[in-house]
Amino acid sequence: MYRGRSGRSLGERAADSGVRPELPPQPAAPQEGAEGRHCWVHDPPDAPGTWPGLLVEWRRRDGGWQGRVAYTIAGPHGSALVEAWLPAGRLEPR
Repeated sequence: MYRGRSGRSLGERAADSGVRPELPPQPAAPQEGAEGRHCWVHDPPDAPGTWPGLLVEWRRRDGGWQGRVAYTIAGPHGSALVEAWLPAGRLEPR
């Protein structure tokens, strides 16, 4: 017997089992009430640059989508938590 990998991988055995996982459909556009997920926040009004954030929800306003995000920025006294509605174009999935 050899130490380490021998034979077929777990992925190969799973593919040959005939069982296929059901993947949830990916939304083509943001949906109101969608669950939170991590995102990148690009150039928010209060702090230029790219910041990690948490997308909390979507809404449709003025013919476009906006995301409610919570993110931290570097402030004069340390990190500050910001929550804001931003246009979808400023948000990128992570």
